Amino acid sequence: MQTLTPNIELFHAKRRHFTCSTQTSTFIPTKPLSVFPATKKNREHLINLENVLKTSSTSTDNFNVNVSSRQDKTTTLLGGLNLARLWPQMKAAVEEMSPKNLKRLQRLLSKSSEERSPKNKLGSKWRELHGSNNWAGLLDPLDEDLRRELVRYGEFVQASYHAFHSDPEGSPRDVALPDGSYKVTKSLYATSSVRLPKWIDDVAPDLRWMTKQTSWVGYVAVCDDPKEIRRMGRREIVIALRGTATLLEWSENFRPNLVSMPEPKPDPSDPTRPKVECGFNSLYTTGSQHAPSLADSLVAEISRLVELYAGEELSISVTGHSLGAAIALLAADDIADRVPHAPPVSVFSFGGPRVGNREFADRLDSKGVKVLRVVNSQDVVTKVPGIFADNDKNKQGQNRNNGAELRVDMKMSPYLKPNADVACCHDLEAYLHLVDGFLASNCPFRTNAKRSLRKLLDEQRSNVKVLYTGKSLRLNRGTVLDYGDVLPSPSS
Repeated sequence: MQTLTPNIELFHAKRRHFTCSTQTSTFIPTKPLSVFPATKKNREHLINLENVLKTSSTSTDNFNVNVSSRQDKTTTLLGGLNLARLWPQMKAAVEEMSPKNLKRLQRLLSKSSEERSPKNKLGSKWRELHGSNNWAGLLDPLDEDLRRELVRYGEFVQASYHAFHSDPEGSPRDVALPDGSYKVTKSLYATSSVRLPKWIDDVAPDLRWMTKQTSWVGYVAVCDDPKEIRRMGRREIVIALRGTATLLEWSENFRPNLVSMPEPKPDPSDPTRPKVECGFNSLYTTGSQHAPSLADSLVAEISRLVELYAGEELSISVTGHSLGAAIALLAADDIADRVPHAPPVSVFSFGGPRVGNREFADRLDSKGVKVLRVVNSQDVVTKVPGIFADNDKNKQGQNRNNGAELRVDMKMSPYLKPNADVACCHDLEAYLHLVDGFLASNCPFRTNAKRSLRKLLDEQRSNVKVLYTGKSLRLNRGTVLDYGDVLPSPSS
C-alpha cells in the first residue's frame, strides 16, 4: 500500500502568496484565489482570530477617545445656545408642521369644512350655565358646556349683523339663524334722538341708511323644537342685538354723560341713584311717529311670549356685541322690572362698554339679572367711557360693577398677530375665536379648537399671521378636501 506524503515545499510556496495586514481585520489575497485544498490547524485559526480581536479593540479605544473629545466640544457649543429656552419654540414649530396638525389646519382653513362641538344635555345644569351661582367655578378653567353656549350666543348676534347689512335701509325679510331650532318672533328697531342736517342726505344719497333716524338693531327668537327644549331643560327666549352701524348710532356713542334711570319715586337730590350713559339710554327709550321705542316694543313682545308659554320652564337670554352689549343691559333691567312673572334673565355680552354706575349694577343684582361679560384684554371699547377705576377689577370671573367676567387675550391665539389692530381686537368673530380656544388663564390656546378660521381670515386677514394666510391661499386655490370630523369631542 502506497503512502501519500504531503509536499511541504509546495504548501509553503502557496502560503507566501498571502499576506496578513496588521491594520485590518481580514486577510487580503495578493492575487485572485485559485481553488486549492489548503488547510490550517485549529491552533493557527485561533491565533489569527486573537490577533484580529486585539487590533479591533485598539482601534475602538482610539475611536471612543476621539468621540468623547468631540462630544465635550459639542456639549459646550450646545450649552452656549441655551436649548432649554429654544426647545419649546423648536418643538412647537416641528409639531405645527406635523401631518396631524397640517390635516387639522386644512380643516380649519377649508371653506367647505365646518365642524361644531357636540351639544350635551343641559337639563340639570342650565340654571348654573345661566348664572344662578354667578358662574362660580365655570370660567377659569372654562366649562366645556359654557364655552359652547357662549359661542352659540355670539352666533345669534352675528346673524343680526348679517341680516341688517342685507337690507340696511329697511327691515330684513329673513334672519338666517345659526340654530334651526329657533324662530324669529319680532324684529327690533332703535331710534336716535340726534338730528342731522337735511343736506347730509343730499350729499351722499347712496348712504342714506347711515343717517336714518330709526334702524333695525336685532330680533327676538324662541326655541320651538321639542327635542331641543328637552335637551336644554327649558324653552329659551333669545334677544340678539347688533353693534354700531349707522352715523346716528355713532353719535349716540359719544354722549357719555350719565342720566338717572326712571324710578317710581325719584329723588333728584339723591347722589346714589342708578345712572346710565345718555347715548345708550336714548337709543333704548326714544320712539318716533312711525315706530315705538325699543323699550316698549321689546317689553310688549316678551310679555306676550311669557303669557303664551305660561306653565312651561322658560329662560330669557339677552346677548349683544359692542353697542348691542350696552343696550342688552338696559333691556334686561327693563324686562325684569316691567314684564309680569318674568323668568330668569341673563345677559351674555361681547366687547361691551361700561354702561352705568355702581348703583345701576346693584339695581341689576337686586332684580336677579345675571350678567356675564366676555372681554378681550386688548379691546379698548370695554374700557370706555372709563368712569370706573382699575381697582374695580378683580381676578378672572369677578367684576364688582358688571357681574361676572370672562377675560380672553388676543396674544394667546397662535393664529393672530400679537400686535393686531384695534378693529380686530373688537371684532366679534375674533371674540368667538378666542372663546373657542380658551382653556384657562394659565393655559395656552387649546389645540383641538373646533371653530373654523375661514371667517376670521375673510374679515381680519391683515391681522392673521402670514404663515396661515399663505396656507389658506394655497389650500383654497384648488379643490378642497373635506375630511369631516377629524377631532374627537372637545376637551375643557
